[in-house]
Amino acid sequence: MPKKFFQNTSGSPSFLERGLGGEVLRLGVLFLLTYTALNAAAQQVPINRQAVVERHKVHVANTDSLNSLTVGNGKFAFTTDVTGLQTFPTHYSTGLPLGTESEWGWHRFPNKEGYKFDQSLRTYTLNGRPVPYAVQVKTPGNKESGDYFRANPHRLQLGNLGFVILKKNGQPATIQDVKNIRQELNPWTGEIQSHFTVEGTAVDVLTVGHQAQDAVAAKVTSELLKTGRLKVALRFPFPTAGWADMATDYSHPEAHQSAIAEQKTGRALLTHQLDTTKYFVALNWAGAATLAPGRPHEFVLTPSGKTNTLEVSTLFAPKKPAAAPAFATVLADSRQQWPAFWRSGGAVDFGGITDPRAHELERRIVLSQYLTKVHNAGSQPPQETGLLLNSWYGRPHLEMHWWHAAHFALWGRPAILEKSLTWSARPDVQAVARGIAQRQGYAGWRWQKMTDPWGEEGPSSVGAFLIWQQPHTIYFAEEAYRAHPDAATLKLYQERVAQTAEFIASFPFFEKENNRYILGKGLIPAQERFKAEETFNPTFELVYWHWALETAQKWRERQGQPRNAKWDDVLAKLAQLPQANGVYLAAESAPDSYTNPEYKTDHPSVLAALGFMPATGQQDAATMRRTFDLIWKDWSWDKTWGWDFPMTSMTATRLGLPEQAVDALLMKVQTNTYLPNGHNYQEGRLPLYLPGNGGLLAAVALMCAGYDGCKESNPGIPKNWKVRWEGLQRMP
Repeated sequence: MPKKFFQNTSGSPSFLERGLGGEVLRLGVLFLLTYTALNAAAQQVPINRQAVVERHKVHVANTDSLNSLTVGNGKFAFTTDVTGLQTFPTHYSTGLPLGTESEWGWHRFPNKEGYKFDQSLRTYTLNGRPVPYAVQVKTPGNKESGDYFRANPHRLQLGNLGFVILKKNGQPATIQDVKNIRQELNPWTGEIQSHFTVEGTAVDVLTVGHQAQDAVAAKVTSELLKTGRLKVALRFPFPTAGWADMATDYSHPEAHQSAIAEQKTGRALLTHQLDTTKYFVALNWAGAATLAPGRPHEFVLTPSGKTNTLEVSTLFAPKKPAAAPAFATVLADSRQQWPAFWRSGGAVDFGGITDPRAHELERRIVLSQYLTKVHNAGSQPPQETGLLLNSWYGRPHLEMHWWHAAHFALWGRPAILEKSLTWSARPDVQAVARGIAQRQGYAGWRWQKMTDPWGEEGPSSVGAFLIWQQPHTIYFAEEAYRAHPDAATLKLYQERVAQTAEFIASFPFFEKENNRYILGKGLIPAQERFKAEETFNPTFELVYWHWALETAQKWRERQGQPRNAKWDDVLAKLAQLPQANGVYLAAESAPDSYTNPEYKTDHPSVLAALGFMPATGQQDAATMRRTFDLIWKDWSWDKTWGWDFPMTSMTATRLGLPEQAVDALLMKVQTNTYLPNGHNYQEGRLPLYLPGNGGLLAAVALMCAGYDGCKESNPGIPKNWKVRWEGLQRMP
């Protein structure tokens, strides 16, 4: 109890202040301390993570082609329709298609014409010297070469595992025959439970993915199994090698080969060969059933009819595998590993907030964690559409790697981020990056933009000129060091940090007449609305360049090395941030940044200069606030992308605008749509966009945990929200 309760006003020691009173006082103080400790403990009660996750189970009750669901492990994913398998791929090809993709599943068509990568090179005169870039040269011969190397290699759709459903009259059931749909994805365990009927007979399916192996398994329960009207089929498609592989192509049966290589009781091994690419699928099933060829490249598993249950699992592999794990093994693995994922790292609980925005934001947070774990948690940078469908031929874009993966470290799961960084540690990948820099006359390593598992460069008339992927390598290394600041981390990333910084320091052009270094000409900013030959000094890239070089210097100091004099020279003389009329410009070369309608579309990346980036001493908060207000009111938000909203939210957080930090994440714009399954919808050919999901998670970490030097708790959360969070890390 407070001491004032024992206060004596008589002027002489009271009975309570003598003898027994002293003991009571001590007991009162003890009570107060105990009460305070219990109250503090109550405030620190761990979040009931299972409750948070499971209140955002996904429910599907119709055949909307955008409602497909996925199981996977970050390097392999399998997307299902309402049947729990991939029974109706044509119907879903207009929405979120039924993909089966992996990190290793790649193919390239034979280069029969003998195209040379050098045919895609075009030399530009920039700042008085020739610089070659791999672009889409339009002259005959060169165009075809560029097209070939853009589309090859491409990611494969590995196979289509679905049901063969027959109606009473013996005709194949269509999706219109599927009734009484009840489907649920439980993110906590990674299970998809599907219920439907065909002509009044129920079918129940439980689908799960293994968290270490490239395997998917399902348990089917239905009387249709006993009557021969329900079978399981695996069919191999042919690659389209299109920009977006939305559907599966079965129109070229003569162009590839598939076969049953082995078959024993309860299991079989299939092979699929496309040109020089060969892979395997191991099948495992419980109960009496026979496997036989069906249509071209199709293999049908027909139950014996003795039971109403069937368990089947498939294991996809680039080399001959052992037997596929049984359904029970995959189920047990999923039920163990998914809860372990959710119990690791950070968590946010908006459950006690009555503002309806909070529930929707929490839904997006939970499902974004699930989807980025399924699609983005492998050993390579992911493609923007993950392991579901091909975009840009299935190839990853390194400038998007930050939006895919930086949040893993911020959410206390740095090991997942670092797994993807093993790609940049590979000698073949580094050799390409070194070669690009050397070809263009720069030092160090210039990281690819559009690439593949081997680090090859995809020609691109836009991508070749982007530069903002370069500092990502240093940002990721810094995240790793913040997670475990030791000599081993410094040793692991030191060469990548140093070589990246060498390129960053050699890229700016020194203007003697102005005694400054400029970025450009010969670049396209993150806002891809400017011509490479004309553009210089984009605001965001100037800040990122400065931050990366200064951070690279800190890495030298941590290792007992002196600061690099060349880097310091660039830091001291790097161009000031361009501004006019009290706001920051998109680039110094674009004084009409806010009067040219074309320049008010795409990414408002000038905001990333303070938001994505911390304060570096270059930015003025008042100028950025005016810039933010102008963009907020006068941007063509309908012509933006999914990560623009988290980017805007980050700027709002650092400017002390929590209401707008939330509103930015929930802005009612098509490209900020989050479907019932959690995917960030963009438009028809991009029905999902994982940089939006990853960006949202990064923004929420900043909103809650803040940033270095932040003295305010929950800086991006409205003051009347009582948010609970744990395990999140501060941004730089």
